[in-house]
Amino acid sequence: MNPPRVFVSYSHDSSEHKEWVLNFATTLRNRGIDAVLDQWDLKPGDDLPHFMETELACCDFAIMICTAPYVKKANAGEGGVGYEKMIMTSSFLKKIDSNKVIPIMRHNTEKVVPTFMGSKIYIDFSKDEDVEYNLDELLRTLLAAPLFEKPEIGKNPFKPLNKSKPDRSSDGVKEVMLATSDAFNATAREVISLADLLKHTSMHRLTFERYLNHAVNDGLITKDVIARYGITSKGIEYLIEHGLIAA
Repeated sequence: MNPPRVFVSYSHDSSEHKEWVLNFATTLRNRGIDAVLDQWDLKPGDDLPHFMETELACCDFAIMICTAPYVKKANAGEGGVGYEKMIMTSSFLKKIDSNKVIPIMRHNTEKVVPTFMGSKIYIDFSKDEDVEYNLDELLRTLLAAPLFEKPEIGKNPFKPLNKSKPDRSSDGVKEVMLATSDAFNATAREVISLADLLKHTSMHRLTFERYLNHAVNDGLITKDVIARYGITSKGIEYLIEHGLIAA
């Protein structure tokens, strides 16, 4: 699959915000996204409106970094000079599929998006300590790899609901179990370390440990006092039922 091309729109509120956006776009590129940013792709003498229209027309997604000044400028329309013209205004956005536009919040206490974007669902990047979890949500959207998939309708309509769990075929626990299966397949040991598991996943370590704890709590994986992991018979059945290993 070709890396999704993502246009990053923001306002030049301050040098600190401009640096944050640069780091954000760099992280996207490091995680498999073809991020397009004026700080890389524009130089003095380039035609700014042409650059924006061209990139918006060909991108797979457009990310709006909605700071309070960004929203204010967007609501004001196309006016402005210098860096204020970097704002992605409603006239530009009307030329592309609105489903391609993803708002993210940054320094926006009221959590509002430009009025022409209506009530779009956003991702909140306000708290730096939560950035990895929010980045995981964003990347899954851009890479078409949802954490949860809508389960199929069960064949038995009278099955008790408290015993009917959705088959989340792409959830975090499944990724953990796949990594566990691959890790055990690569060794003859009865138990493995976290480092062994992390070799078999592309998930961020903090996100991986989060779902690893879920797997332990669900009785799929064991964990001893020195943080070595094993797989239970229930875990093996999980692998077979989800088609991760052959029966």
